[in-house]
Amino acid sequence: MPARTLLTSASLAGAALLTHTEQSREWPLLVWTPGPGVRMVSSAVLGGGIGEREWVINAQVPPGYDRLDPVAHLRDLAAGAGLVGPGVGLMTAASVADRRHAEDGGARAVVTAGIGVRGWAAAPGVGGVTIPRPGTINIIVSLPVPLTDAALVNAVATATEAKVQALVELGADASGTPTDAVCVAAPVPTGNEAEPFAGPRSLWGARLARAVHGATRAACAGLISAEDTGRVG
Repeated sequence: MPARTLLTSASLAGAALLTHTEQSREWPLLVWTPGPGVRMVSSAVLGGGIGEREWVINAQVPPGYDRLDPVAHLRDLAAGAGLVGPGVGLMTAASVADRRHAEDGGARAVVTAGIGVRGWAAAPGVGGVTIPRPGTINIIVSLPVPLTDAALVNAVATATEAKVQALVELGADASGTPTDAVCVAAPVPTGNEAEPFAGPRSLWGARLARAVHGATRAACAGLISAEDTGRVG
C-alpha cells in the first residue's frame, strides 16, 4: 500500500502505479491516497456523489470489459491494494500508465484518456438504460482550499468544460466519450471557511480549468494524432 500523504502535488502527480489481475493478465491500477480530511465529488460508480473520501483508484481493465458487478469489483481491487475506509473507484480501458498531470496555482489534475469511441453529448436519437462501462477519459483533480457543496458541483462542470475545450482545440469532433468520469477533491471545511464558487472565472475554478485543460490536451494529443493517420482503430 502506498504511504499516506498530504493533499500535495507530489501525492496526486506521483500516485502509485500498482497492478491487478484480470483475464489471466496483469493490468495497471493507479492509486492515490490523500487520507482523511478530504471531501470529494465524483461521478464514479464507486464512491460517487459528495462526501469525505480517503482514496481514489483508477483501474485499467481489458477492452470489452463486461462484468456486471463493477462496484464489487472496484471494492475488491481497493481491498487488494490495502485501502480501507470510503473511497472513489474509477475504471477505464485506456492506458493508466500513460496518465498526464498538469498544475496551475495549486490546482492539480491527472487525466487518463482513450478516445476510440467518442461523440457529442447531445447527439440525436441515442440514450436509454445501459450497464455502466469503464470511463475512457477519467479526470482527477485536487484543490488546496475547501469548497461548498455548490462549488464542488460547479467544479465538475468547470472540469468538463475544460476537457471539451481541449478536445475541440485538438481537432476531435466530440465533447468526450459516452462514459467519461470525474473526481474533484478538496479539504474538509473548518468552520464556515469554504470557497463558494468554482466556475471558470472564479479564482480556483480558473486554475482548475487550466490544469484540467493542460492534462487533457497532453493525454489526448497523441491519440488524436495517431487516429488521424490511421494507427488507432
